[in-house]
Amino acid sequence: MRRHELDWIRVLVFALLILYHVGMFFVPWGWHLKNNVIYEDIRWPMIFVNRWRLPILFVISGIGTFYALRRRTGGQFVAERFWRLIVPLIVGILLIVPPQVYVERLIEGATTANYWSWYATDALRDGSYPAGNFSWHHLWFLPYLFLFSVVLLPLFLWLRPRTGGAIHRTLQRWTRRPWLLYFPVPLLFLTEALLEPFFPSTHALVGDWFNLINFGGCFLIGFLLVYGGDHFWETAERARWRYVGVGTLTFTLLVLRWFFLEDSVVVHFSEAFVHALNLWSWILAIFGFGKRHLSKPSRALSYANRAVYPFYILHQTITVILAYHVKDLPWSGWSKAGLLIVGTFGGCWLIYELLIRRVRWLQPLFGVKAAPRAPESGETSP
Repeated sequence: MRRHELDWIRVLVFALLILYHVGMFFVPWGWHLKNNVIYEDIRWPMIFVNRWRLPILFVISGIGTFYALRRRTGGQFVAERFWRLIVPLIVGILLIVPPQVYVERLIEGATTANYWSWYATDALRDGSYPAGNFSWHHLWFLPYLFLFSVVLLPLFLWLRPRTGGAIHRTLQRWTRRPWLLYFPVPLLFLTEALLEPFFPSTHALVGDWFNLINFGGCFLIGFLLVYGGDHFWETAERARWRYVGVGTLTFTLLVLRWFFLEDSVVVHFSEAFVHALNLWSWILAIFGFGKRHLSKPSRALSYANRAVYPFYILHQTITVILAYHVKDLPWSGWSKAGLLIVGTFGGCWLIYELLIRRVRWLQPLFGVKAAPRAPESGETSP
């Protein structure tokens, strides 16, 4: 049975990613370029989303890997992952990301050349970003996912035929009970408490130990959730409001800590534990509500499921280009945000609908399968 709720959750989380990147234009945190007016209050919904938006992507990918391996050998899986992840990554590095770097260099005053002159002389010859111009920017998700897929594949292949074994039976028990579905929290807590302070996020792959362990752990957790049986979905659905309650309580505790408590060893470890509870509660709640309300197929889902990967690849470049042209205009924040949202989604849709969807040789370059058969869950996007 295809898990339509997983497809919908994937599509919606990637749509949220686009909105989040639009928001990055307006908040105080560093990004590739900034609006001429910064809006402090926007940081609160951004902080809330930021607790779980990246972990859930890797959990979804781990779940999708379990379903994909049901019909593939290890070699077939690696080959498919290479074509679905590395080929679009190369295309993105060569064609999609350079306009973003060019905009940054224009803002910095590092170049006054037109784009094509800059691309020919500097884009791929000046070292790696941020000192140089060679970068994967928002496409960092793809090499990380490929690495996790290859490194954890022997474990997955070892587990696959061992249904009924001790690990499988333990996961069956845990995934049938709402509170035992919190079994990933200790791993999430340890990475947050022991690695995050010493290994700031770089998305550079090499030396990015917090992200490697944290997101790799989420990928493994996703696989294990459904390896124990599809009743995970029923458990998450049944307890979804409990998970909302825990998520609301723990986020409130995090906000109170940020306002009222100075950092210390005790506060750091306590915050790390509450953070782990918070992000996992919202992930479980999302899966629960997805199972409840999104488990039916539709034509819209079929279309979105194929379009989501190209949208992910294209979106940030369109956002950055639009943001560059409006950043100094005397418009309200709502006007600029509206333009960026409509322009980004609209631009992605036009490129997908008029080019990628209709030109078959472009489809594998953007991770879209040309085969007409309906793929199993986890197959149609990273």
